[in-house]
Formats: sequence, C-alpha cells, structure tokens
Amino acid sequence: MGVISPVGLDAESFWRAVRDGTSGVADVTHFDATEMACRIAAEVKGFDPTRWMSSKDLRHTDPFVQFAIAAADEACEQSALTSTEIDRSRAGVLVGSGIGGLSTIEETHKQLLESGPRRITPFFIPMILLNMASARVSMRLGYRGPSSAVATACASGANAIGDATKVIERDEADIMVAGGTEASITPLAFAGFCAMRAMSTRNDEPTRACRPFDRTRDGFVMGEGAAVLILESWDHASWRGAEPLAEIVGYGCSSDAYHVTAPSPGGEGAVLAIKAALRDARISPDEVDYYNAHGTGTEQNDAEETAALKSVFGDHAYKVSISSTKAVTGHLLGAAGALELVATIKALHDNTVPPTMNYREPDPRCDLDYTPNEARDRPMNVAVSASLGFGGHNAVIVVKKVS
Repeated sequence: MGVISPVGLDAESFWRAVRDGTSGVADVTHFDATEMACRIAAEVKGFDPTRWMSSKDLRHTDPFVQFAIAAADEACEQSALTSTEIDRSRAGVLVGSGIGGLSTIEETHKQLLESGPRRITPFFIPMILLNMASARVSMRLGYRGPSSAVATACASGANAIGDATKVIERDEADIMVAGGTEASITPLAFAGFCAMRAMSTRNDEPTRACRPFDRTRDGFVMGEGAAVLILESWDHASWRGAEPLAEIVGYGCSSDAYHVTAPSPGGEGAVLAIKAALRDARISPDEVDYYNAHGTGTEQNDAEETAALKSVFGDHAYKVSISSTKAVTGHLLGAAGALELVATIKALHDNTVPPTMNYREPDPRCDLDYTPNEARDRPMNVAVSASLGFGGHNAVIVVKKVS
C-alpha cells in the first residue's frame, strides 16, 4: 500500500496519525481563502514531487497525477514488485478520481484570459483528463494489462479497487495497481462547496472542525492526496513469495437513484451496497468486527449511514466497532475510499480500531459505537470499508485477515 496524505507521505506515518488522532486540518495555504465561508482544509504538506519525477515531467502533470505516481511507487516497493520479474501484460492499473486536474484547469483559464490562446500549453488536455493517473502509472511501470479509470465522486477510489478485484477474479490480470487520487483544494472547488454549504465553517478551530456523528457537526473538511494498493491473485502472490496484508473477499456497489447530493432516506442505497458486498464475501452481518464509515460530518450523511447500518446489521450494529477517519484526514473526495481502505487494512492487521475524533455530543439519531476520540484494541477478523458519493454512488469493500 502507498499513501500521500495530509497526515503523512507514506502508509505507515499515515496510519500512525489516524490511530493517534493527529489532525491534518489547518488554515488553507494553497490560495487566499479570506473571502471564503470555509477557510480550512487538510492539505498535503512537505510533498516534493521531484523525488518521483523530473522537472520537465512535472510541468506536464497535474498534482492529482503526481500524488498517484508517488503512492504507486511506495506500494510497488512495499510489495517487492520493483525487484520481481513479472508478466507485464498480465498487470494493470485502475486509479479513480472525482475531479481530476482542476488546478490545471483554473490556472490555464486564467492564462487564457490574461495572455490569449497562443500561450496555452499543448499538454493542457492530457493534464486534466481523469484517466491520466492510471495512464501515467502504467507508463511508469510498463504495465500493459487492463487499464482504466473510474469517476464516481467520493466513491471513486473504492469503486476502482473493487472493480480491479473483479478483473483479477475474471483471470484478466494477475496484478492490479488500484486506488484513488485527488488534488482539488482550489479556489473554484472551495467556492463551489461553500455555495452548497457542505463544508464546516469552524475556521477558528481547524483540528476540531470535522465532527463525524457528533450532534454539533456542521459539514466536511476538504482533503487531498492519494492511496494506491497492489492487488494480486492468491496463486500469483504465492508464486513470487509475496506476503499478503489482507484478503479482499467482497465488493458491492449500488445507486441511490434519488438525489444529486443527498443520501436516500434510511440509507437505502448504502444498504444495498453493504448487503451486496457481504453476499459477495459469503459473510454474514454478525461476523463483521469493524466498519470504517464514510462519516463525512454532514448532518444527513451521518444520520442516514447510521440508519443503513441498523438496517443491515440489526442488533449486531451495536456490537460493531465503527469509526470515521475523516476527522483527521479531511475528506479526500475521489481518493477517500482508497485511503480509508488502507486504514481499514491497517486496523485489521494491528487489531486496533482507529478513533472518530471530535466526537463530544451524542446525536440521538447516531447512537452506535463510533469509537470516540481514542483508539481501541480489539481482536478483528472481518472489516468493512464504505464510500458514499454524490450522485448516489455507493461502494463497499469487505476485507478479511490473512490466517
């Protein structure tokens, strides 16, 4: 697994911050946010793309692609793929993004208005396309197997990983490099989300702004970064002596078919996706130990997700350990599902439930065990990670500890 996040530039430092509840939220520095209703975000800090790319290549790639390349490099190195001879026609890439090259769009549009069309780089279009994260990673690795991209808003990263598992199950590839990436902390994106009144306006207390499931929650905090996982068939991993971190045993997705931003009443779409993932995994609801929630800290999302959990798990919902890591990382939009699956796998591996930070005042509609403010040791065998996106896209992944 590889990670570029607001709380760490590798998977291990990211996990430590999530486990310890160390927030990555602070005042926006990417641009002047003085006139915005929300002036805080979880920005990636200390990222030096020249570690992975030449200065020439940097001029031709948007930050969302740079994040993906860096995360993919770490994942490949951790998996020992950099030193293993494999059939590259049987290795593919599937990296999702919700928004793509927005910063390049904004900067280039400004250049067009100020200097005219002759000043526009011929690399503009390739820089903004959503598929360029997958394309650039496959070029870098020389992987010639199935390669595509997915854009399902906040479910993109989870859908990319789930879809990639099915590529392997269909025996179309032995290895898939899969995940999500996003770099959309820009003036236009901020203005848009502020206009929706979707983001927290607790500008005076950034680290406490995002409050998933808390009664006083007032919106999400935007984040950025990437997470990439190496998925591999069991036989191929065994052949090259790789040590699996976990087994992806189930994947389910659905559509609310309800509203462009609001979740369906009772979390009906989420219910369908969770049930589909458990059915695919051949796992009963009462076998689930941990649920990594979408948990944005918005009023409707948290209440409807809680309702969905009660619908799927029944009385067992009160026994499942639940947490939202967005209070620490912010909401990485198209990269959120991939990043949170990394956290879920680390939690499973370490038998440690990460906390939901900033949970202080219970909401009668959100009355489950959200692991408030402190990590908790718990033996775990099965975990679920859920992502619920704008447009009603829902994607759920079930992972199991490798015995």
